[in-house]
Amino acid sequence: MSGPPVKASAINDLRDIPRPRPTIRNVAERAGVSKSLVSLVLRGSPHVSEHRRQAVLQAARELGYRPNAVARSLVEGRTHLVGALVADLHNPFYAEVLDGLQESLHGDGLRMLIGNSQWDPAFEDEAVEAFLELRVDGLVLLGIAPTSETLMEATSYTPTVVVGERDIELGGVDIVVDDDQLGARLAIDHLVQLGHKRIAHIEGARPTRCEGYLVAMRRHALAPYIMVEAAESTEEGGREAALALLTRDPRPTAIFAATDAVALGVLSAAAELGLGVPGDLSVVGYDNTHLSASRHISLTSVDQPRRAMGRSAAALLSDRIGDPAKVARLRQVTPELVVRRSTGPA
Repeated sequence: MSGPPVKASAINDLRDIPRPRPTIRNVAERAGVSKSLVSLVLRGSPHVSEHRRQAVLQAARELGYRPNAVARSLVEGRTHLVGALVADLHNPFYAEVLDGLQESLHGDGLRMLIGNSQWDPAFEDEAVEAFLELRVDGLVLLGIAPTSETLMEATSYTPTVVVGERDIELGGVDIVVDDDQLGARLAIDHLVQLGHKRIAHIEGARPTRCEGYLVAMRRHALAPYIMVEAAESTEEGGREAALALLTRDPRPTAIFAATDAVALGVLSAAAELGLGVPGDLSVVGYDNTHLSASRHISLTSVDQPRRAMGRSAAALLSDRIGDPAKVARLRQVTPELVVRRSTGPA
C-alpha cells in the first residue's frame, strides 16, 4: 500500500532547505583522486598531469565547489586581495585609473576591493579598517595622502601605493603621479598662443597645478593678470568659483580649471552669465576624462594616461608585496594637451 499523498507545499519546503556546501573531500571523491591532489590543482601547481587537473576542475564545476578563501589564506599567509581606496568614485578620472589597476591586478592573480572615502576622513578610516580586517595583501590610495593616524599605521605594515599625491614622506610607500606642473604649463602656453592675457586659474586639490600656472604666467610676463580662485574639486565648486571670477571687472578671458569636473562647472557659470564659449571665454580642464570628449562639451583638456597610471600602480604594488623592504619609488607620467572647441582666440 502506498502512503498518504505528499502535499505540494511539503515538497516545496524540502526544496527550500539549503544544500550543504560541497567540500574538497566531495571533489576528490567525484574526481577519483586524493584531497591533497585536489588542493594542488586549486593552488595552480604545475606538478599535476593535465588529465588529472581537468578531472578535478570538472568535478568542482559539477558540484559547484568554491575554494574556502579564508582557509587558503591561513595556509598561504596571503589573501590575494588588494584594497583600493578612492577619494571620489564619481570622478571619471579615478574610475579610469581603477580600470587599468584592475586589469593588471587580475593578471597577477589579485582581486580588488573598492572603498569610497567621499573626501570624508571618517569614511576613509572606516574603509581602511575594513580592508585590514579582511587582511588585504596591499593598499592602493587614489587621490588620498596617508595623513590620518589610521592610514599611516596601515602603511607601516601593509604594502601601499599612492596614485595622484606627491608630497608623501613615508618610507616604503610607492607613488604614481602626473607631471602637474608641465600639464599646467601646456595649458597656459596654449592660451597665450591664442592671445589671452587675463587667464585665471581655479585651484583644486592639486597645489602643483597651481604652481605650474603661476610659473607659466610669470614666464610669459603676465604676473599682473594672475587670478586664482580656490574651489572644491567638483562641478558645483567650479561653478561657484567661476561665478566669482567672471563677475570681476575686468573679467578673465580664459580659465584654466584644476580638473575636468571643475571645468564643467565653469561652462555652467558661463552659460548662466550669457557668455559664449569660446567666443567670450576659453576654458581648459585637466584629466581629459571621457566627458571632455563628448561632442556637446568638447573641452580642451590636459590628458593624464589614466589606465597607464593604474597599470603602473599595480606593477609597483605586486613588486612590493613580493619584497616589502624595497626603497620607496616614484613613477611620473607625462601629460599632453588635447585641444578641442572650448578654446579660441582672445
